[in-house]
Amino acid sequence: MESAKRSGLLEEKTGRIAGRVSAELIEQAKARTGLTSDTELVEFALASLALEDNFAETFRKTQGTVDPSLKLGF
Repeated sequence: MESAKRSGLLEEKTGRIAGRVSAELIEQAKARTGLTSDTELVEFALASLALEDNFAETFRKTQGTVDPSLKLGF
């Protein structure tokens, strides 16, 4: 959430969303994150997606692009 704050994603709260989800899903997500409010939980989930670094996708795209003669020190 600190990264989301630094990125300016949490400054202006003018958006509103609504939806129906499983109560069990909400409770398990709250238990796992330690969050207590639905708003905090939704904000955390959205920030996690917005700030995802896409490591796996980038890793796949660059596979085989390192020069085989590069000395890595081991």
